[in-house]
Amino acid sequence: MKAEIIAVGTELLLGQIVNSNAQFLSVELAALGIDVYFQTVVGDNKNRLLEAIRIAQSRADVILFTGGIGPTEDDLTKDALAAALGRTLHIDQLAMDHVQRFFDDRKIVMTENNRKQALVIEGTTPLSNDTGLAVGIAFAEEDKYYIVLPGPPREMKPMFTDKAKPWLQQHALTGEMPLYSKMLKFAGIGESLLEDKLIELIRSQSDPTIAPYAKEGEVTVRISTKAPSEREAMVKLDALEKTIADILPENLYANIDVPLEQLIVDWMADAGLTLSAAESCTGGLLMESITNIPGSASMFAGGIVCYSNDIKKKLLNVPSAMLEGPDAPGAVSREVAEVLAEQVRMIGDTDFGLSVTGVAGPGYSERKPVGLVFVGLAERGCKTEVYELNLKGTRENIRLRTVKALLYRLWRRLEERKVATPLEGSALQ
Repeated sequence: MKAEIIAVGTELLLGQIVNSNAQFLSVELAALGIDVYFQTVVGDNKNRLLEAIRIAQSRADVILFTGGIGPTEDDLTKDALAAALGRTLHIDQLAMDHVQRFFDDRKIVMTENNRKQALVIEGTTPLSNDTGLAVGIAFAEEDKYYIVLPGPPREMKPMFTDKAKPWLQQHALTGEMPLYSKMLKFAGIGESLLEDKLIELIRSQSDPTIAPYAKEGEVTVRISTKAPSEREAMVKLDALEKTIADILPENLYANIDVPLEQLIVDWMADAGLTLSAAESCTGGLLMESITNIPGSASMFAGGIVCYSNDIKKKLLNVPSAMLEGPDAPGAVSREVAEVLAEQVRMIGDTDFGLSVTGVAGPGYSERKPVGLVFVGLAERGCKTEVYELNLKGTRENIRLRTVKALLYRLWRRLEERKVATPLEGSALQ
């Protein structure tokens, strides 16, 4: 069964608000086994709305509307839908009573235009609005199913969950199988390389399906299947996950939707391990990513943002000969990254010390190019490792990718040494 979501509102087209409703509804409909093929945004114009309705009728079985059902003249969704279907509008008395009570309880005079929020199309099922005033509607006609919902998410979400979803399950979903998915999380690999590694699986996919997508520094692969029950779905999904894990054993870090830093914090906290950090070009972004995770206080001792050479020398004991002079490697170097990681680990008396020094841009530093970054990983009783990164993108892109790259190196070290108990849902048991 195919669905189309029509979001109504000129403010969406102008970029004044984000269409988060479509994201919510797409997830909810997929879980019901309804495939969202199209998302349309149309302004507050009756003719254009009528055109959007006609197009949706030609290609979708389920058509959901959000927005355009308030009290003002530019709220036209119900008017346009009634016109498209040749039906009339009338006041639903229960909805009207709800609107009237709202104003009576607040001792406010209700203006006449608020009656519009109680309008329904003839022959439809009203969907009461428990968090707002405008009534929604649901109905079927000629093998098409229509749902009209309010625009504000605080009204739309509960109306869909409590009213529209049960209506769909009762009237439209006979024989439809729900969709089940797993989110496989990867680090230390880009989207294009990951796709290349999985290209044979992707090209031959039928069921389950494979869909990779990327964020800065991370790649997620969603694997999905429709099945009569969760147990049957998991048999297929688990088999595909194992195949993917065998292809990318060093990059797949979890099979639940968690960021890499959460996995690291939970692992280290469970194992009683501690961490400290020294950051130059990332300016505290690494420490922020870690301390954003609840429970990080038990494993993160602290860190130093060492932007200037003076701070590197005074607080982290980097020798002047490394930083200054014609033969010095300079602040952006393998040597300095190594000292920073070792010194911050010793100062914090932690099990691990991380360091970052590099050029985030926009200009060169020490005649070294933008995107050249060195990250260090020191561990108590082990040889310190330094990794050279050559990154592209904006200043913020480089800083974020640096953090993700360093977290990946720490995660690999933890995994290789088997020093932590995996988070439930980890792909690496």
